[in-house]
Amino acid sequence: MTQTSRIREWTKSAFQLALVFAAVSAAKIAIAEPYYVPSGSMEPTLLIGDQLLATKYPYGYSTASLPDFLGLPSSSRLFGALPERGDVVVFRWPGDSKFGVKRVIGRPGDRIALHAGRLVINGEAVGLRPDGVGHSDLESGFALPAARFIETLPGGREHAIFKIVTDGDNMAEVTVPPDHLFVMGDNRDNSADSRVPVAQGGVGLLPVGRLVGRVNVLVGSWDHGVQSQPIWTWPSGLRLSRFFASVQ
Repeated sequence: MTQTSRIREWTKSAFQLALVFAAVSAAKIAIAEPYYVPSGSMEPTLLIGDQLLATKYPYGYSTASLPDFLGLPSSSRLFGALPERGDVVVFRWPGDSKFGVKRVIGRPGDRIALHAGRLVINGEAVGLRPDGVGHSDLESGFALPAARFIETLPGGREHAIFKIVTDGDNMAEVTVPPDHLFVMGDNRDNSADSRVPVAQGGVGLLPVGRLVGRVNVLVGSWDHGVQSQPIWTWPSGLRLSRFFASVQ
């Protein structure tokens, strides 16, 4: 093969590789992107070590949809649509470039309050029934016992939550402003969410422009607790039952 032929083949291969990279990048921006769950704030729905897939097109696109290394300021949404109550969403943390995942509890105009840990939406306490006992995992590897409940939002959507302190906290009623959402973690006593101002490390009222996508499915899961064991035992940490499991 002549030098010219080798250069031509190298150029062709590089161009094909660039096309593949561009196609993958476009798919991650426009369709879906995987994210790792680093904390227990969404237990029992999401576990530490879950790998979830955030579908981007249901809520439209903004600069939050783009790769985080670009560091672009927030923008309005193109083809935007509001999440439904009960949707699990990935978002860019207000005032930060990190990502978060929480459940949408309140939409613009909703009035949200907490009475002894019981969620109240638009003046009505949501349905809540006991569903056994679980454990709330901490990033340190320790776990705390947690009461499990099934919460029913207006419209009938149900999901499981954890309450470490069964009587819970109180929060005066707040009205969700336009273009914002009220989000909470399902692990109610281990979640810095819309109950906590951004200045104190929480999400505050989440601007819609910070949305990345909706979580419908897990693509994999690995129990981080096996990291303290010999490396040859690490495959035992794969939670095969959670691979491609739907997220409610």
